[in-house]
Amino acid sequence: MDWAERIGANLAEVQSRIRRACERAGRDPAEVLIVAVTKTHPPAAVEAALACGLRVFGENRVQEARAKIPLCPGSARWHLIGHLQTNKVREAVGLFEMIQSVDSLKVATEIQRRAEQAGRRVPVLLEVNVAGESSKFGYAPERLLEELEALNGLSRLELQGLMTVPPWSPDPERVRPYFRRLRELKEACEQRLGVSLPHLSMGMSGDFEVAVEEGATMVRLGTVLFGPRTPAVRAGGGEEGAGGTGD
Repeated sequence: MDWAERIGANLAEVQSRIRRACERAGRDPAEVLIVAVTKTHPPAAVEAALACGLRVFGENRVQEARAKIPLCPGSARWHLIGHLQTNKVREAVGLFEMIQSVDSLKVATEIQRRAEQAGRRVPVLLEVNVAGESSKFGYAPERLLEELEALNGLSRLELQGLMTVPPWSPDPERVRPYFRRLRELKEACEQRLGVSLPHLSMGMSGDFEVAVEEGATMVRLGTVLFGPRTPAVRAGGGEEGAGGTGD
């Protein structure tokens, strides 16, 4: 089976599962954007996914994106979903339409500086470590609320919502409280700022239906669309349970 056949069949099943989750939650499936996570997958997979109707792609590492994006069709839209170091911000601002993993005021301030130099505004999501796991990046909820006004004051950042990676569990129901907590935190942020934050990026291949039921507007899906990665890549690639932000 080639990339187009594999992705087409998998996407149809994913879309059906999203529709059913939306029905259970009384939501419109059009509210849920699939971010296709392409880390370790070749440009051919991106091209095939575009042909199947996917438009937004997520990469975890600036280094991999730097090599891959120029080889992909120009119609692909790219989100950074992995941890961003300050020394990679300049490249990230040039490569990505959105940065989903802003996890400190230091990183946000550097994005502001580099976006100013590039003459653009950068849509961002704030990554929250809702479970307080030491193995994962992200704001503690309390710290996020403390720094929210300073973050919102950075003129080159378009603050569009929150993102999280919950603790891994084979039972999706066990992660529902973390998705619910992120939704509640977004509501608290909206109340403090007096503006709407449109996006909640939460849910991966093993738990995206529960995330949709709890209000996800973006789900970050890799394995369920493209199939499994090689063991060698998984060992060093920041997978679920090891601090990754997309599967």
